Amino acid sequence: ISQNAIFLPEYESNHDCDWLLYPVEWFMFGTVVCSWTKIYFQRSELYILSAVLRAVMTLFLCSVSQGLTVQVEDMRIRATYSQRKRIPITEGFLEVKDGGKWRQICNEEWTEMNSRVICGMYGFPGVKRFNTRPYKLLAKRRKKNYWGFSVNCTGNEANLADCKLGREIELKGNSTCGQGMPVVVSCVPGRAFAPSVSTGFRKAYRVEQPLVRLRGGAMIGEGRVEVLKNGEWGTVCDDNWNIRAATVVCRELGFGSAKEALTGARLGQGIGLVHMNEVECSGFEKSLTECYFNRDALGCSHEEDAAVRCNVPAMGFHTRLRLSGGRNPYEGRVEVLAEKNGTLAWGTVCSDNWGTMEAMVVCRQLGLGFASHAFQETWYWGGESSADTVVMSGVRCSGTELTLDQCLHHGKHIQCAKGGGRFSAGVSCTQTAPDLVLNAQVVEQTTYLEDRPMYALQCAQEENCLSSSADKADPTSYRRLLRFSSQIHNNGQSDFRPRAAHHSWIWHECHRHYHSMEVFTHYDLLSLNGTKVAEGHKASFCLEDSNCDEGIQKRYECANFGAQGITVGCWDTYRHDIDCQWIDITDIKPGDYIFQVVINPNYEVAESDYTNNVMKCRSRYDGQRIWMYNCRIGETFIS
Repeated sequence: ISQNAIFLPEYESNHDCDWLLYPVEWFMFGTVVCSWTKIYFQRSELYILSAVLRAVMTLFLCSVSQGLTVQVEDMRIRATYSQRKRIPITEGFLEVKDGGKWRQICNEEWTEMNSRVICGMYGFPGVKRFNTRPYKLLAKRRKKNYWGFSVNCTGNEANLADCKLGREIELKGNSTCGQGMPVVVSCVPGRAFAPSVSTGFRKAYRVEQPLVRLRGGAMIGEGRVEVLKNGEWGTVCDDNWNIRAATVVCRELGFGSAKEALTGARLGQGIGLVHMNEVECSGFEKSLTECYFNRDALGCSHEEDAAVRCNVPAMGFHTRLRLSGGRNPYEGRVEVLAEKNGTLAWGTVCSDNWGTMEAMVVCRQLGLGFASHAFQETWYWGGESSADTVVMSGVRCSGTELTLDQCLHHGKHIQCAKGGGRFSAGVSCTQTAPDLVLNAQVVEQTTYLEDRPMYALQCAQEENCLSSSADKADPTSYRRLLRFSSQIHNNGQSDFRPRAAHHSWIWHECHRHYHSMEVFTHYDLLSLNGTKVAEGHKASFCLEDSNCDEGIQKRYECANFGAQGITVGCWDTYRHDIDCQWIDITDIKPGDYIFQVVINPNYEVAESDYTNNVMKCRSRYDGQRIWMYNCRIGETFIS
């Protein structure tokens, strides 16, 4: 029996009756489908029952066919010969794979809304007009194999599979689409993927003042959704969050339609306010801020932060870079494909100043997520000897680049003091990463001044926690210290662990403890124009879970030389009365300043988002008292 057969219910009679297996046949999209149905009847009723069954089945099948969606095995944009070497491919004949064969679609009933859906699936935010003449000439010369149906998209679908199947087309070989030609689509790439800025998609917002951004995503085109309101970034609550709203976000940022609309803070928790709740979009808005939403986010917490995964263009980034010699696909020596003597050849990257930011770009380019470690020695990974030559040096990345060759580097003039070889750059990658965030409110509430004698600050001076003038200060003099507590949360998806292993921690005799990270935080006092006027730093002599959210168990405790770290959902508190939890402001004149705290300032440990590692506050010092106010996390600081 056919897999697509529809089985009718059994009809029974309490009377004496006969029965038989009655074959019901009908045509559905040109295919005969048969179903054998056991029908009970009295001999005199056979004719009437047969007619009724056929009428019912006809009405039923007509209603079903009108609601069917497009189902094909595969789809592609087939570029012309002159455009096949372009990356990304943005224009060409649209072909669908059905029954194991590639087929064209007749454009007689094709609309721009259909093209919009196709472009979105391929990672492009919009469609553009194209010159039809060369495609008509090509279509006349080529043998055509048309698909048997038209397509009806409204334009806000995220995938062709969500579009309705149109009418059946009578197939007549090359003369099937007599009044038209095969469908051609032409898409506009986002600026990040365009050959030049001028040809890129014009975003819905001004470039210098974006309204929507993604944070915390491991791959290109994914992340937690954050919106800007009244000068402050906030998150979106996942109530009613769906693929349509996610697609608006993706297109606004220069990507295609959304692959997934994620809920439950799947890509990490944000900070600050929840700006939008119960978002409802039509799918045609230029920005998420144009959608209907509830401004009241009462009951929404950051555990409900919405996120997206967007379709991005096939750029072939992963073909220009590889990891070699690692124990698994997520680690190894970094090798790049570079031009050498007129041909492309694989080579290594010089590890001078190679760090976490550079490793982050490598892992993202390869689609392997975040970096977990950056290695400056890779002798233990036996890569291919033919790729030992250093072909890239002086690499400096900001961490936002899509590919390693977008980072600053020396170009053709290679300079590598280490000489490559065993000192070639390497990485290890991971799908998840921690995300440290400072609690700004705790800093505001715990700030105060203390005058402390020099004889009580000997250990702090040994660890360089005082200003340089303390070196010449009288032992009986006092230092004025700006004290505060810091509460550092891990809002990421994996535990924050020091990069250095137990055996390499540094022992400090004076304080009688180990430092797992020599510089964990920077504390700075800046003038209003950004000039540093006083500074301090805090080594991580103890990274542990001071407290955790409900239901989360503490994993790290410093007692007895225990494992150090901060568990996801937990926080580490450095109290104001701990040594070095201050800035020495003895030499500072009264006035208005900016107080700044930077966590993990040297990027020693990889995180999913470094932009929220900075906190800035306004502060006023009158010579005897200090006020700390308007503390903000991240890039946005309201003066």
